[in-house]
Amino acid sequence: MSDPTLTTEAAPRPVRILVAEDDDAMRALLVRTLSRAGYVVVEVEDGYELGDYLAMMRGQGGTLAPLDLIVSDVRMPGRTGLEALERLRDQGVSCPVLLLSAFADAETHAEALRLGARQLLDKPVDLDVLKEAVREAVTH
Repeated sequence: MSDPTLTTEAAPRPVRILVAEDDDAMRALLVRTLSRAGYVVVEVEDGYELGDYLAMMRGQGGTLAPLDLIVSDVRMPGRTGLEALERLRDQGVSCPVLLLSAFADAETHAEALRLGARQLLDKPVDLDVLKEAVREAVTH
């Protein structure tokens, strides 16, 4: 198993992952799983908070540390995961994004890939599959 740290020019630092999920139980499960895997996890509960966080990231004029990965539900109040991904790309942010959805059809999968998502995983997500997708996303 690989070490969940990235090497930057300055020094190794823990990988920072933002989890955006409006279902409290699912968000807690994702945060716990990723935290136990050694990642630093920031959590937001809906598309509104996701948009606010993205606007406050360093490089976007804010003071919050940049992210190494975003794991987001597709359907959330305020802003969908697809809308957040599109906004990120419009702003030139290249942070990898993994999307999760219980309702994804072929069109949603195609749109996610068109917008640059690393993957769209169907819910209920197998936690081992999620951890492997996260590991791949942060090491490439």
